Amino acid sequence: MSVPNQRGPLLAIGGAEDKFRDRVILRRFTELSGGDDAHIAIVPTASAVDDAGQRYKAIFLELGAASAEVVYVGDRTDANRDELVELVDRSTGIFMTGGNQIRVAAILGGTRVADSLVRRNREGAPVGGTSAGASVMSSVMVAGGRSGTTPRPHIAQMSPGLGLIDSVIIDQHFRERDRVGRLVTMVSYNPRLLGLGIDEDTAALITADNCLEVVGKGSVLIIDGSQMSSDVFASRGRRPLTMSNVIMHFVADGSAFDLTNRRVICRDCR
Repeated sequence: MSVPNQRGPLLAIGGAEDKFRDRVILRRFTELSGGDDAHIAIVPTASAVDDAGQRYKAIFLELGAASAEVVYVGDRTDANRDELVELVDRSTGIFMTGGNQIRVAAILGGTRVADSLVRRNREGAPVGGTSAGASVMSSVMVAGGRSGTTPRPHIAQMSPGLGLIDSVIIDQHFRERDRVGRLVTMVSYNPRLLGLGIDEDTAALITADNCLEVVGKGSVLIIDGSQMSSDVFASRGRRPLTMSNVIMHFVADGSAFDLTNRRVICRDCR
């Protein structure tokens, strides 16, 4: 395959994306993968639902992809099989389903399938993921936690992800499951990271030039901790955290965010 000079886009979906009507987000991923020439590899490792991969295969074919293949990786032995690595190597786009992001990282981390996935993205192929498949994209990922708007110690757990992007941490089902508190807490542990809270049926499309475009019905809350002060390092027990200068941006469909310079690029702002 030809190798572009820059990495491919990442399409991080907040879960519960439209699969039956306009399918705007999944249609966008099909287009990014090549449209009529798209060859999409679907990785359903996160899911406990046996037919999750087949559902997405049917959708991508209906949306016009030339082919869609399910990469069934149930354990680490599978993740090193030649035939599964070849499916990822031949793809023009890779899509990860929802489910449990710890399962994805624990099974794929350090395997040939994961290496192929990262390599294809660096060669220009887009990688999409919904829910758990979105969270696992980053180098540091949310591994679990509780709902609530108040930042508290231990409200969120973090662990290593697949490392497709290292400047953000991604949370999903964001507004619907009230996850503001845990995302702010995670950013406070290392304010270098931008926190991305993605609503359902909404996606953050991150391009090679580090621009984040929002696609879908909801919004993406971006938490910038670069000016933040907090007492997270001195926290004890479960008491609420004290924080100041937490910068938040709400970005909706059609607008974008410059991840490098940390500013909104707004279509209709005045």
